[in-house]
Amino acid sequence: MAEGNDYIFDFERLTVYQKALGLMIGIFRLTRRLPKEYQYSVADQLRRAGLSILNNLAEGSGKLSKREKGQFYRTSLNSARECIPMLTVLKEEQQLTAEHHQAMRQDVVHIANMLGRLIATLS
Repeated sequence: MAEGNDYIFDFERLTVYQKALGLMIGIFRLTRRLPKEYQYSVADQLRRAGLSILNNLAEGSGKLSKREKGQFYRTSLNSARECIPMLTVLKEEQQLTAEHHQAMRQDVVHIANMLGRLIATLS
C-alpha cells in the first residue's frame, strides 16, 4: 500500500492489484538473475507484460465509463495471458524450475480469473 501517505488510490485497494504487484516483484527477482542472452528478449518482454497488468489496472480504475474501464481491464487481462508463454519458455530453457514455474503460473491464472470477474462486473 501507499506507505507514508494518507491518500490511497482506488486501484490500490483492489485485491487483484495487490496480487499483480506481488507477481511483478517475483518477475523482477526472476529476470534480474537471468543470463544476458535472455535479458533483451524474454526478460524485457516479461517485465513489460507484468507492468502492463498493473498500469492498466491503475489507469482503468480512474475512468468514469464502464466501457473505458473495461478496455483497460481487458488489456490488463491480455497482459496477464502474455506472461504464460514466457514463463514456459524459461522453464523449458531450464532458467526456471518446474516448481517455480508452476507457482508463478498459478499466480498468473489467479490474476486472470480475478480480472475476468472484475470485467464481468462492468456488464
